[in-house]
Amino acid sequence: MIDRVLRITGAAAASLLIALAALTACRSYHVQISVENHTGAAIQLLEVDYPSASFGANSLASDGNINYSIQVRGTGPVKVQYTLAGVAQKQISGPSLSEGDEGQLKIVLLPGDKAEFAPQFSHR
Repeated sequence: MIDRVLRITGAAAASLLIALAALTACRSYHVQISVENHTGAAIQLLEVDYPSASFGANSLASDGNINYSIQVRGTGPVKVQYTLAGVAQKQISGPSLSEGDEGQLKIVLLPGDKAEFAPQFSHR
């Protein structure tokens, strides 16, 4: 009988420890990225690279935007690549991201192969 009580108590204690670990240690940090196209023309093959991954779109209309939530793994710069109709591929580097960053990054693509990056994130 005592052995049975100890097994139940041990199992309950293990479950409690797992639940506490899940609530306290497994925090996931995200950066919301928005990309706005103010180049004056439609974009083809948009790609946003960040440490350890990337996202993109086949096209983005003039004055269009896309939003994407990322989880940063590692450290490195944000890079934006895109193609305008009849023009060579553009590549622009932005701010650096680090694992644990959280917040927002607004990317505004402008005429003349320029972009504005407006980071608003903190490191946890």
